[in-house]
Amino acid sequence: MKPVRKATLVGIITVAVYLSVVVITTPALEPLDAISAAFQLNAIVIIGMGIGIGLQVFLSEKSKTLGCKLDVKKKAFGGNAGSTTATSFFSFFSLVPLGCCGWWLYALSLLPGIVGTGVSAVLIEYSQVLAYLGLVIIFGFAGLTAYKLKQEQKLQKIG
Repeated sequence: MKPVRKATLVGIITVAVYLSVVVITTPALEPLDAISAAFQLNAIVIIGMGIGIGLQVFLSEKSKTLGCKLDVKKKAFGGNAGSTTATSFFSFFSLVPLGCCGWWLYALSLLPGIVGTGVSAVLIEYSQVLAYLGLVIIFGFAGLTAYKLKQEQKLQKIG
C-alpha cells in the first residue's frame, strides 16, 4: 500500500476508534449526540490524533520505500501509542459533565484509590491541558522521525 493511502487509513481508524469508545461508553446519549458532544469539546484532540498517527505511519512507510533503517521507528511508535492512549484518556474526562462517557465517571471514582487524592485532582483539573500535551508528544515523535529520515537521506546521497 502506498504511504499516503496507508497513513490516511490509519488516521481514519484512529479517529473511528476514539469515537467508538465515546459511543460505547455513553449509553445515555444517542450515538450521534455523543459524537457531536465529543467534537464540540475535543475536535482538536480527535483530529490531531488522527493526523499525528497518520503522519507517523506515512514517515515510517516512506522510510521503507527509500530503504532507510531508522532506529527511531519502534521507539516512536511505542511513544505514539502511549501518547495516543494518554491523550484519549485525558480528553474523555472533559466529556463527563456533558453526560458523555459515563463509564469514565466510574474510572474517575477509582482514581483516588490508585494514585491518591492530590494526583487525581490534578489529573482531572488539568485533563484538557494533559490531552494537548499528549498531542505535542505525538507530533514531537513524528518530527523526530522526519528529522531522522532527512538525516538518513543525506547519508545515502553522500555514500
